[in-house]
Amino acid sequence: MANDRLDIVIFGATGFTGKYVVKDAARFCKEHKLTFGVAGRRKEALEAVIKEFALDIKNIPVILADVKDEESLTKMTKQAKIIINCCGPYRFYGEPVVKACIATCTHSVDVTGEPQYIQTMQLKYNKAAQEAGIYIVSACGFDSIPCDMGIIFTQQQFGGEVNTIETYLNVWTANKNVKGSIINYGTWETAIHGVAHASELRALRTKLYPTKLPEFTPKLKSKILHKSDVSQGWSTLFLGADRSIALDTQRFLYDKYKERPAQVQTYVTFRSLFTFIMFAIFGMIFGLMTRTTCGCNLLLKHPALFSCGLVSHESPKPEAHEKTRFAITLKALGWTEKLAKPTDKHTNPPNKKVITKCSFVSTYNMTSIAAILSAFTVLKEADKMPDNGGVFTPGAAFGKTSLIEQLNKHDIKFEVISSIEK
Repeated sequence: MANDRLDIVIFGATGFTGKYVVKDAARFCKEHKLTFGVAGRRKEALEAVIKEFALDIKNIPVILADVKDEESLTKMTKQAKIIINCCGPYRFYGEPVVKACIATCTHSVDVTGEPQYIQTMQLKYNKAAQEAGIYIVSACGFDSIPCDMGIIFTQQQFGGEVNTIETYLNVWTANKNVKGSIINYGTWETAIHGVAHASELRALRTKLYPTKLPEFTPKLKSKILHKSDVSQGWSTLFLGADRSIALDTQRFLYDKYKERPAQVQTYVTFRSLFTFIMFAIFGMIFGLMTRTTCGCNLLLKHPALFSCGLVSHESPKPEAHEKTRFAITLKALGWTEKLAKPTDKHTNPPNKKVITKCSFVSTYNMTSIAAILSAFTVLKEADKMPDNGGVFTPGAAFGKTSLIEQLNKHDIKFEVISSIEK
């Protein structure tokens, strides 16, 4: 890879998430003496982002690129060692960037939470990325650094053999007086298309993993509504991307390193039963509407109406989402003893429980920092990453790097809460 390239180019720098990445990149790149540029369709808008968030850095290159213009993507990727792709929904706009990166031998990370897109890219481009010697790493933001890397952290800290991991997402607001939307419209749009096309996942997984994993026991059973001993309130299944991405990582660890994969289930916790009931009603309406084109169009046209004001066409105000706190608590059960082969079966019940947690403020701040640190890790620690290239989930790509340590230094905190042996 040519040394005259910029270290990082942020594509989609004028979008809601892209602006956060530019803001943090200005600080991080100055600290680490790395170069970066911004890319997108409109020169004036890109220059405005630089003026707002990176005015103290001189001569930041502005690169014009459009996902509908293959030549412009080629010119953009030729100028970078790694692309941070913030241009979604990725099911519509992600693949051209991946193709351009492979053609120009340029690494890429993105912040998608779209399992269908991720698995499609793995199927279509993993071999080509390996041959080009580049890493394409998806889901390097809220989806799914806290969960996927949290599971990796838990397995590393367990000191034995993990059988099951249950994750519990908690969200609360530090200032209840803050009004307005807290979720970006792009996230809403991605969720609508993701749910509408959820049926694609099974066929994709069958193509991606033609052989089934061995049967592991005791088997993890899902709980629709329950109270957990590690999460206060009422918990139900979390239908985001976390579980799908975590299972992809666990499958990779089994195939690549012959490590026993953890069975994973993800939950979200509500502080009251009333809140859960309201969420369940909203979820049913949302799910039914995504089954038809007309329903999807209504959701897209009237986000505030169908999200109880959590989403609007206007970008969330910083004081709204920056007062929102997040924590994922992970409950791991397994054995103190690790057997010789991943397919060997324990004859005794699990005798160890480890509780860990990943906590942070604001999904957008967290996503920005995680994406930048993921890009730094590719640039600095590729020798600790697998297969000399390929298309990966975060846990598969970064499990043996210092990414978790770096995240801890920047207020994305991974910690062990307790460890109990029977």
